[in-house]
Amino acid sequence: MNGALEQRLSPDELPEVCRALMAGGARLQMAYAWFPEPDTPEVIYLGDWKRLEPFPMLRCRLLDGRRELPSLAAITPLLGWYEREIQDLCGIQFSGHPEPSPLVLHEGARPEMPPLDPRYQPEEMMPYSPQPWHLPAVEGDDVQQLPFGPVRADVLESAQILFYYVGEGILHCHPRLFFKHRGLEKQFEGLSPLLGVVLAERISGVDSFAHALAFCQAVEAAASSKIPERASYLRVILAELERLYNHLHYLGHLCHTTTLKVGEAQGKLLEEQCKQINGEFTGSRFLRGLLVPGGMRRDLSLNGLEERLRRLEPQIIDYMFELETTNSHLDRLLTTGLLPRQVAFDQGASGPIKRASGIQRDLRWSHPYAAYGSFNVDVPVRQEGDAHARSQIRMDEIRASIKLIYSALENLPRGRVSTEVHAFPGSEGLGWCESTRGSIYHCVHFDEVGHLARVKVKSPSFSNWRVFPFTVHDSNMMDYAINEASFGLTMAGCDR
Repeated sequence: MNGALEQRLSPDELPEVCRALMAGGARLQMAYAWFPEPDTPEVIYLGDWKRLEPFPMLRCRLLDGRRELPSLAAITPLLGWYEREIQDLCGIQFSGHPEPSPLVLHEGARPEMPPLDPRYQPEEMMPYSPQPWHLPAVEGDDVQQLPFGPVRADVLESAQILFYYVGEGILHCHPRLFFKHRGLEKQFEGLSPLLGVVLAERISGVDSFAHALAFCQAVEAAASSKIPERASYLRVILAELERLYNHLHYLGHLCHTTTLKVGEAQGKLLEEQCKQINGEFTGSRFLRGLLVPGGMRRDLSLNGLEERLRRLEPQIIDYMFELETTNSHLDRLLTTGLLPRQVAFDQGASGPIKRASGIQRDLRWSHPYAAYGSFNVDVPVRQEGDAHARSQIRMDEIRASIKLIYSALENLPRGRVSTEVHAFPGSEGLGWCESTRGSIYHCVHFDEVGHLARVKVKSPSFSNWRVFPFTVHDSNMMDYAINEASFGLTMAGCDR
């Protein structure tokens, strides 16, 4: 696959090679399956290791009707959810999996064949009969259960959280997600790359531009195409504008959970002002409809953008200073939702979550794309691993984003903004992007007529929802909402 360093393995070789990668300092980022032939699925593992080194990729073709692989979850725990997803959607079993229960398809769903099998008919209703939820056994005379959701207060997305608790203390938190799984990866099948961009933008409203960027870069990798320099700079500017308004929304929402109402209102007002800037200079508050494989859909006139940001910047800086000097707000964040560095690494934390726990990793810096290689990208890192550290990372990134936008505007070259891209039949490509919430990967596979045969989307919220419960265990009910807000989780990115 273009964009990765491949190694083809037999099923029996997987555990040993995985251990060797881990011993060398690598971390597997995700796993997925696809069907190059209807009866011959292939499972692909994508890893990441040294800065500026190609992504390692392990490929395992299942021949002769085989539908089982050894589970790697005991070696790399973050793969546990990916293996369960593959079991649900592709019908491949993983022997020795520590948590073999369904993940995406809730208990009682009985598809006639795996939904991601090319022969599956998506228009047919999937058979379903209510079945009890597989739950962990938690014993004790004083232990109580509290199911929270899937319809939750305010405008929170659908999710059910089951708490095992004693008094105010939470012993165990068990999330049940995927109530609104949209089958987006299935919807990519048969589309042209141009239509694929439209779908990629709608994976999550939080990271519309970032998902479109990762998808376009995957298509460009499959076609071995290079985009014009001006387009690469414009992509940096727009990606940082998206990061800016999303981080301000995050800070405002975090204030909502700590009951700092003035801070909530001010943060969301600044977010709105950033969205208005987006709309004024691009025509889209959410930066949609701007990208195509090969560059930009159209050129943008950004005259006046720097002036608008420089007028807004002092308000943003003052706002963050006020947050950092408001004791009632800080008291609710400090030591809340502690995430140790090793747990963050093992369970696959992404973006600001891992950087707040001492892991200095950012794809803009470690694997530069677009024009990021032309700039010094600040990668803030904190060691405390609590809700306060997670908010500080966002504040540091706001400052860095503004600095990056100014630098990109100053050095923005003239010239074309797009080039024609034609992916070869049967070609494959990997694209990546460091979004507001963390790392996004798109893997694209083309069929024999040049349409999309398979698109795999790795979303940061899928990773961070897996990590989140580890910060809830042994905490208390009063801090739960603050802790969840500090993760900046989205259901849309997870449910895909």
